[in-house]
Amino acid sequence: MATFKDFRNKVKPNWCPGCGDFSVLAAMQRAFANVGLEPHDVAIVSGIGCSGRISGYVNAYGFHGVHGRALPIAQGLKLANRDLTVIAAGGDGDGFAIGMGHTVHAIRRNVDITYIVMDNQVYGLTKGQTSPRSEMGFKTKSTPNGSIEAAINPMEMALTVGAGFVAQSMSSDLKQLTRVIEEGIKHKGFSLINVYSPCVTYNKINTYDWFKEHIFNLDDDKDYDPANRSMAIQKLMEHNGLVTGIIYQNKESKSYEEMIKGFKETPLSKQDLLINKDQFDKLVAEFA
Repeated sequence: MATFKDFRNKVKPNWCPGCGDFSVLAAMQRAFANVGLEPHDVAIVSGIGCSGRISGYVNAYGFHGVHGRALPIAQGLKLANRDLTVIAAGGDGDGFAIGMGHTVHAIRRNVDITYIVMDNQVYGLTKGQTSPRSEMGFKTKSTPNGSIEAAINPMEMALTVGAGFVAQSMSSDLKQLTRVIEEGIKHKGFSLINVYSPCVTYNKINTYDWFKEHIFNLDDDKDYDPANRSMAIQKLMEHNGLVTGIIYQNKESKSYEEMIKGFKETPLSKQDLLINKDQFDKLVAEFA
């Protein structure tokens, strides 16, 4: 059985020292091992940005896509090979700006993949511009007088479009983050996991200390029921979205794959796709 060390490779991450993405990488590797996966069982598709590099730091199948397009690739990969555990990964700019349309439709489509967003509330790779997750008044090189746009609330958004698994964690809480990723992988359907991953270089506001003061951990609320969607929305509103843990899970919803009539158990990648001349001629005749 694989251990988390088996998911390590020889490529050294070049993130800034102290970046939360290091912990996300470690949590993913631990989660894969804890749920009994082997490196050949996992495929990681990432977008552009500091977090987009993560697909190259894991000993598994990896695909580094273009900005905002990790989810279409990940969904296609899962539908072609349903035996793979497919992880999409990216940052808040990748998933909640150029890729927001894909995020919304991936949620409602409910393909059985897990989407991990490393949320640092800034564009780190391109030297610190405002992202869709930056709060109003946030000053950067692109907003020297402070942002005048409201920040997106991704957890609330996910619940309103019908997400079946919504979770949030803090990169500094490795134990909780690992458990959340494990549960996201085991959930049948689309899982959205937003991870607060502070940018130590360009975001001097939303720091580790800032999150310690503002985060509410749902694990500490014994009365919280993650199966109650109304309670999930209320708790998010009470704490301005700054909650960690499994926010909502609907274990009764069916995945996209389960809803497709005639969707074969044998992955498309393992099916014989060759056609003979008679079959080819028949197909051509339909369009002639």
